Amino acid sequence: MSSFDLMDYAPIGIMFLVAIGFGISQLLVTQLIGPRKRTATKLMPYESGKDPVGSARDRFSIKFYMVAVTFLLFDLEILFMVPFAVAFKQMLIAEKATGVLYGTVAFVGIMVFLATVVIGLIYDWKKGAFEWSSQARASAKAQAIAIRKAAISKRREVGELDRAA
Repeated sequence: MSSFDLMDYAPIGIMFLVAIGFGISQLLVTQLIGPRKRTATKLMPYESGKDPVGSARDRFSIKFYMVAVTFLLFDLEILFMVPFAVAFKQMLIAEKATGVLYGTVAFVGIMVFLATVVIGLIYDWKKGAFEWSSQARASAKAQAIAIRKAAISKRREVGELDRAA
């Protein structure tokens, strides 16, 4: 049985420190040198490529779902590629020692997997999942302006009623 040595976990601790330092440094650099022009459009909430205008029950374009599935596709690709990359060298060593084609079979398997991922990417590309129209953005902006004008006029009406009372 091997003894426990805390220094075996030092690389993991260093990785966490570097990751936290990177995140903090990016926030600081953005605040220090980033543009500070605040407009009504930039201050509007924004999520998932669709401006939050109108009812929450509105229908979303299928493109949002295609982008989400594409994200999951590439997220899972990385999830499977990292353990493969870590173990591949050991498979090649085992292949040389035993003569069994561990590394070759694993390499062919990962290439089939990558081909499937690339075919999925090409499918999304051909279906137009990555083409966002400026017309949709302009109509959402016009709708946001109309909602703001309605809210302002409603506030004015309430203010006039308060003054009259």
